[in-house]
Amino acid sequence: MREDAARHAVSIGLSAAIVSVADDRPCVLAVHRAGSPDALPFGPFDPLGHRTLDSGLRSWVREQTLLDLGYAEQLYTFGDRGRHLLKPGEGPRVVSVGYLALTRAGGTPGTPDTVWRNWYLYFPWEDWRAGKPSVIDTDISPALRAFVAGGSSAAETALRRTRARVAFGLDRPSWDEEKVLERYELLYEAGLVEESGRDGRAGRMRSPKAPGSPMMFDHRRILATAIARLRGKMKYRPVVFELMPSAFTLLELQRTVEAISGIRLHKQNFRRLVEEQGLVERTGKFARASPGRPAELFSFRREVLGERPAPGVRSGTRRAPT
Repeated sequence: MREDAARHAVSIGLSAAIVSVADDRPCVLAVHRAGSPDALPFGPFDPLGHRTLDSGLRSWVREQTLLDLGYAEQLYTFGDRGRHLLKPGEGPRVVSVGYLALTRAGGTPGTPDTVWRNWYLYFPWEDWRAGKPSVIDTDISPALRAFVAGGSSAAETALRRTRARVAFGLDRPSWDEEKVLERYELLYEAGLVEESGRDGRAGRMRSPKAPGSPMMFDHRRILATAIARLRGKMKYRPVVFELMPSAFTLLELQRTVEAISGIRLHKQNFRRLVEEQGLVERTGKFARASPGRPAELFSFRREVLGERPAPGVRSGTRRAPT
């Protein structure tokens, strides 16, 4: 009876995708230890020591990174078999509650085994700011075509083809920056990421795999979920200002939005839309370090939160995919 109870035991974990933007790079705080893939800050939920899931997360993050979280929101609960590489009898199944947290660029991390990583290190196909990433045509598209062709029936082949078109724009010039998780899940199911072999899919893994560094457990899936949430949410909530200093230029704001979304925006259209939406206000000051004519400094106008239900940074016209 005890063995049967242990076999069905479940442990609750807490994981945080802590995001910042520095030097036009969207960064995530990673725990790095020699010989292991990067991980997100994580730890078990203590039902006696932690009053809430949120307080438990903040406690673990503070312990592992010396960082006191500000803005944080719950993402999703992750519990797929194999997410912690468990073997029979190794321990309880771990179900993790994932969070997205935002913080302003704060320099070097507080502990030696944490580091700020450019999140495109893990998802190189997501950065379209310089045009279509070459890895899509050279690595991903050929592998996905083979995956589509390998469907066991006409219906499965058609479904795989549709998913590849929707996620990666296969055979058509389209790209939806919010479908980060759909793209990762497709690569996972196609056996094109290293994590595919962790739940008994080793026989389905393909070579070569898609570019991009793997992460510990299912943390790359959690991070993909966080990126998708942030890309979508900043269009209807002013969360991007959680990443900005108290005073900033409109170009700095645009570069931050571009870094997160992975796409370039038209400068004048972006500025017009931001000002028309009443999201910022002039400070009457100018940036000292700007080359040439000093750029005007703005601040987030918090009154907008009570003026309308969806005060987000709508990006307006963007550069078409190439």
